[in-house]
Amino acid sequence: MRTKRLNRTIARRQLALGVVITLAGMLLAGNALGQTPPKEQCSLAVVSRLVRSDKKVCDDGLVQQMARRGHAFEQNQLGIASILAIGPDYDEREALQWFSQAAQRGYAPAQVNLAVMHINGWGTPVNYGAALNLLRAAADAHFARAYYNLGILNMEGKGVRRDSDEAFRWFQKGAEAGDSSAQTNLGYMYDQGLGTSRSATTAAIWYRKAATAGNPLGENNLADMYLRGDGVPQDNDAAFLWFQKAAAQGHTGARIKLGYMYADGRGTKKDPEAAYSWITAAAMAGDARGNDLLHSLEKVLNQGQIAEARERASKLRQQEPQVTDQAFVQ
Repeated sequence: MRTKRLNRTIARRQLALGVVITLAGMLLAGNALGQTPPKEQCSLAVVSRLVRSDKKVCDDGLVQQMARRGHAFEQNQLGIASILAIGPDYDEREALQWFSQAAQRGYAPAQVNLAVMHINGWGTPVNYGAALNLLRAAADAHFARAYYNLGILNMEGKGVRRDSDEAFRWFQKGAEAGDSSAQTNLGYMYDQGLGTSRSATTAAIWYRKAATAGNPLGENNLADMYLRGDGVPQDNDAAFLWFQKAAAQGHTGARIKLGYMYADGRGTKKDPEAAYSWITAAAMAGDARGNDLLHSLEKVLNQGQIAEARERASKLRQQEPQVTDQAFVQ
């Protein structure tokens, strides 16, 4: 009975919605673009801690100096710190200024970041036209995250006519260029038959690419395909593994499904206390879709077990990554 409820309760697979920015790096050749030579680029320590980076870490003062001298990489670094409000001197208006300066120098990551500011109305009024121009410029530089964001705008009809075929084209370009969010969404397009013929097998291939790259939505979607045997052989062990990976990154739907698997003993031993912890962590994040199972579990757990499970859920919340898909492009 719980298995059926698991399949009913949580939406099957998901599309990544909203423009996204990542801390993935990009190198543009030549100082004509205001670009510091790659070996001399200085990353802010607070930004570098959010992502693996081979860039030299410099103190705030040196990065500020380089940015004021017109170095696009460092200007973009200060924009990232500003929009994330890292420190009292950073805010959205500062982010807008730094991203604008770097974008004017043709630095594609800053063009994408500035476009996202315009789309969300952060520090500036919403302006889809400006965002589209910036994203197209970054796409002309073959920057994968620009392809992904153009796909989102076409999928949602923001600044352009809603067009699944065009969204598919942009997601495909981003996926082939290695952007894991684009790979997830390309998988979803094949999964649902949007802009292309439905192919669960091809969907699973793209979900796997995204999941292997550590994308939590890709991990969740691949896990769901294993759970249902859709596009891949049904495999509870594989479903549990991929839900576990997505759950560890804070994906609430995966946390709830992982809880159901613990409760049912699918792909793992039955563990009602672990089930309670994962679903409670999702509920703490505002996702109440597992609350019915929580009430059922409270009938088989004693008060000490419930208290311990809630403590574990609180720790899970504290351990969530600070920046996920909403990080900025370095």
